[in-house]
Parts: sequence; C-alpha cells; structure tokens
Amino acid sequence: MNNNNLFERFANAVTNFTGSYYAFVGATVVVVVWAICGPFFDYSETWQLIINTGTTIITFLMVFLIQKAQNKDSKAIQLKLNELIAASRQASNRMVDIEDLTEKELDQLHQYFVKLSELTKKDNDIHKSHSIDEAIRNHKRKSNPDIIQNTIND
Repeated sequence: MNNNNLFERFANAVTNFTGSYYAFVGATVVVVVWAICGPFFDYSETWQLIINTGTTIITFLMVFLIQKAQNKDSKAIQLKLNELIAASRQASNRMVDIEDLTEKELDQLHQYFVKLSELTKKDNDIHKSHSIDEAIRNHKRKSNPDIIQNTIND
C-alpha cells in the first residue's frame, strides 16, 4: 500500500466523519466542557489558550483535507460533464476541459452563451438546440425576407 492510497483513504474517512452528526455533537461537547471548566481555571489565559490552540490546529489541517475533497469532487463532476458532452450529438466538444481556461476566457465563453440565449429566444421553438452560428443564420433568415424566399425556392 503506497502513501498516496493511505492518504486518500484517510482524507475520505476524515471528511466523511467531520461532515457527520457525530462530529458536530463531539465538537459541541468539547466546547461545552471547556466552557464549564472556565470557573475552575478562573478563566485564565491558559484556559483560553487551550481552546484557541486546539481550534486553530484543527482548522489549519481541515483546510487541506477540505480542499483535497473539493478537488476530487470537482474533477469527478468535470469528468461526468465531459461524458455527457461527448455522448450528445448536439453538444460542442469544445466544452470539454474548459475548466483549464483562464477567468477571462471563461468570461468570453459566458458572453458567447448569453448571445446564443438571446438569439434562441427569438426562435419559435425554444427547446431546439443551436450553435451560435446556426442561431445567427436562423435569425438572419427570419429577419431578411429575401433569404426566406431563397430558402423556400431551394
């Protein structure tokens, strides 16, 4: 068993446990016990330091475990979406792996879909799938009577 596999199993177990009812109850019990102990320690700096240090260490370590879980979940979702794109004849394969684009490139792609949505709203069949090029052609055809007549004659 390699270290990567061991860490993977450990990270999965910890993130599953920390998201559970039992972890919440356990954390609540720790805080309540700590608060009850306050009068016995005269609410000293040491008493305060115990909870501060404990929660800081746990928070610090949990950030890395949560990020690992989020990275794994994100990768799994991207792969599922890639499979759906690949399986659909009408979907653009250019959408596969767009998570590697820059923020600016994603914004440009967003504007592309905003424009596609606007053009599609002008179509009679709102359930029909379009590429932006097809939507532009359809819109031009509808708004230009000569193109409509040429299309009918063809």
